[in-house]
Amino acid sequence: MYDFRSPRLYVEAPLQAGGEFPLQRPQAHYLTTVLRLGPGDRVLVFNGRDGEWSAGLAGGRRAVSLRVHEKTREQTPPADLHYLFAPLKAARLDYMVQKAVEMGASRLQPVVTRHGQVARVNAERMRANAIEAAEQCGILSLPDIAPLLPLGRVTAERDPGRWLVFCDEAADVANPAGALGAIPPHAPLAVLVGPEGGFAADERLALLALPDVVRLALGPRILRADTAAVAALTVVQAVIGDWR
Repeated sequence: MYDFRSPRLYVEAPLQAGGEFPLQRPQAHYLTTVLRLGPGDRVLVFNGRDGEWSAGLAGGRRAVSLRVHEKTREQTPPADLHYLFAPLKAARLDYMVQKAVEMGASRLQPVVTRHGQVARVNAERMRANAIEAAEQCGILSLPDIAPLLPLGRVTAERDPGRWLVFCDEAADVANPAGALGAIPPHAPLAVLVGPEGGFAADERLALLALPDVVRLALGPRILRADTAAVAALTVVQAVIGDWR
């Protein structure tokens, strides 16, 4: 049974039994002031490499540290699932990053498109939201946060053999499960959701000309981009991903 009650923190330090390391000031404030934890209280920690460990709070208010006790879960490999998206405005981008991490995305790749409404992304803010989602949901690995790149460059540099699921409201196949049936089992995947303004005609044609591409319709309604992220990743995980 997973421990949902103990606070959980992402840390950079290596984790091993008997180790001790100081906490960053925001983490120390969160544990001692917000949660009102004291010496010896249990905290779960992970670093994306060494699994999850049980630790105890040590030190005082000015120098708070964690003393590592025992491993609670082995490190598991992340799903090979990339999420490609046109950037959104701050609050909606925060939501989308959190949900993509919860849904198992192992790489977050913002892309520049013709009709995108946001031209920049804050990579540190994206990382902070990814860490928060991983901490709250028991996830052991953080996704890679890729730099913002033009869509054409991202698709041109795509790994050979990585299938691209292209979310397109104009897709001919209305049944998403039927469309995904063309993808081989356990194939590496990338899911692409476009901007609020939609893909330009030449962008759509260029995507359709790529090998190993599947067009995916997301039902009879037009979805906002952050809703489309959750819908697309849900369908992919349920039909051909790790929900099966």
